[in-house]
Amino acid sequence: MHKPKLSIVLKVKLINKFDMSPHKVEIFDTSLRDGEQVPGCKLNTEQKLIIAKKLDELGVDVIEAGFPMSSPGDFESVAEISKLVKNASVCGLSRAVKNDIKIAAEALAFAKKPRIHTGIGTSDSHIKYKFKSNRAEIIERAYAAVKYAKSFVEDVEFYAEDAGRTDNAYLAKVCEAAIKAGATVLNIPDTTGYCLPNEYGAKIKYLKEHVKDIDKAIISCHCHNDLGLATANSIEAIINGARQVECTINGIGERAGNTALEEVVMILKQHPYLNFDTSINTKHLFTISQLISKHMGISPQPNKAIVGANAFAHSSGIHQDGVIKRRDTYEIIDPADVGVTESAIVLTARSGRAALAYKAKNVGYNLTKLQLDEVYLNFLNFADQRKEVNDNDIHQIIETSRVYREIKSA
Repeated sequence: MHKPKLSIVLKVKLINKFDMSPHKVEIFDTSLRDGEQVPGCKLNTEQKLIIAKKLDELGVDVIEAGFPMSSPGDFESVAEISKLVKNASVCGLSRAVKNDIKIAAEALAFAKKPRIHTGIGTSDSHIKYKFKSNRAEIIERAYAAVKYAKSFVEDVEFYAEDAGRTDNAYLAKVCEAAIKAGATVLNIPDTTGYCLPNEYGAKIKYLKEHVKDIDKAIISCHCHNDLGLATANSIEAIINGARQVECTINGIGERAGNTALEEVVMILKQHPYLNFDTSINTKHLFTISQLISKHMGISPQPNKAIVGANAFAHSSGIHQDGVIKRRDTYEIIDPADVGVTESAIVLTARSGRAALAYKAKNVGYNLTKLQLDEVYLNFLNFADQRKEVNDNDIHQIIETSRVYREIKSA
């Protein structure tokens, strides 16, 4: 099994030297807000309620239910989800605009644990071109937005949009203003998916060390996957002090998507030396992945980590032989841990005798070594003409072999 790099292990050991209990990492699921922004994947209120119920059962800490100001439908969805959810906090998004915040508060009126998520862009690009403003004014608007949201709910999360491309010293000043206004969570989004893991981790570390009263708020990471680094960036953020991860089921979201919930959760579970824990019941991961796929009409790519169709499938003869002998030879995750029934042995022209014998036994043929050698020649000729060989094909392969009568009588 691959061993962690010594530098990472030493780094984590130093962080956890005086605290051996696992640090809780909160899971903020935004499948129903950021995830739903995938073109063509709009959900109605009924569908959102079905998914929200399953997210609550999954054990997520926060469900971002929508952007109430954006449409009457989103307002209704947030309001109905607020009534339904029993355990998780329910969050509504807003811009740093008074009316947005007021409407979000109204939509969250029935939530047991309401959270308003408000914020503003902080990168020079956003300040100059999006807001046509200046750094000082943005800090004032950030403070005012959090202060106003705080008049409605106790739990206020502030997002510094495009924090990934924001100067760290300025970002620290914005965060200080948000905390002073009463923010309980600071969201540091890599909105464009631009950061490298070491850069993003260093940004979180900088904020931990330079923001006054940072202990009064939780740092949250919200990473996009434009360069395929969302999960790596999120893990680096956790190692450097973030205690909330904003993510989606299957990694759905704008453009190339968001951090995949299932990836972050299983990384933390499979690497106990990191010393972090979540409240997620991982046995529900595959089921909720399929639920999201069904209602949004898009399935994860077959080779998607954890929940892809091929995540626990083996077609290479060398791999199949190893897995048949002992599952963890080639699988670091027990499929049952994420709700998958079993590993899949897929017969192809690259499969070996061990896989053929295994699959043949499953359909009723207990082949001797000599019989297997004979049948295997038939199998190779057959498999060369197909992408996969299924159970019905195995019957045909064996029945057309020279030793079939011998096999049948046995």
